[in-house]
Amino acid sequence: MAKSVLLKSSIGKKYWMALTGLFLISFLLIHLLGNFQLLKHDDGAAFNTYAKFMTTFLPIKIVSYLLYTSILLHAFDGFLLAAQNRKARPVKYAMEKGSANSGWSSRSMALLGTLLLIFIVTHMAQFWGQMKFGHVNEVMIDGESYKDLYTLVAIAYSKQDPMGLFWVIAYTISMVVLAFHLWHGYVSAFQTLGIRHKTFRLIAKLTSWVVAIGLPAGFAIIPIIMYFNS
Repeated sequence: MAKSVLLKSSIGKKYWMALTGLFLISFLLIHLLGNFQLLKHDDGAAFNTYAKFMTTFLPIKIVSYLLYTSILLHAFDGFLLAAQNRKARPVKYAMEKGSANSGWSSRSMALLGTLLLIFIVTHMAQFWGQMKFGHVNEVMIDGESYKDLYTLVAIAYSKQDPMGLFWVIAYTISMVVLAFHLWHGYVSAFQTLGIRHKTFRLIAKLTSWVVAIGLPAGFAIIPIIMYFNS
């Protein structure tokens, strides 16, 4: 029965979506705090130190693999839910009544999620893939060798790179997509998990502004600043 609920019912899929979604939001907050190290005027020492800690500290590495799994589960569940909803709802009714019953971000979660998945794959190939499988110069910080990931990021979002402006614009647009995705997904996650007390619902709505607007804006401003300061 439990297996049937998790794999076949839309309720089970929504629970997985909610749990993995909230976990990914917590990661975004930590990731943003780490990315702010890019703006320090220390030749990348703070960011390179942060990056090495995140990629070598065993508990963090375990959480990272859990994160990758969560992204795949979240995306897979999203596609299944979208397909299941289309199958259960007449197309004509959805086209005529969709805008009256829900907001655009709610109706477009599958599209938004797909765009974000494309961004994540591209972003990881550009930086994580380069760090793991490409050549990255090393720098000495306090007598210890570190991969110079700061320079890799700084050049990508700079006027020195012919594609720099493109990457900044693409990143910013992706953060707008993320904002729409979080705007609906964050509050919906609490509703799905059955948190219906008035106080918690109010907290969820108030913090949704921080999550849906603050997080994406924080991420977007970093490459913009780096580009204009390059």
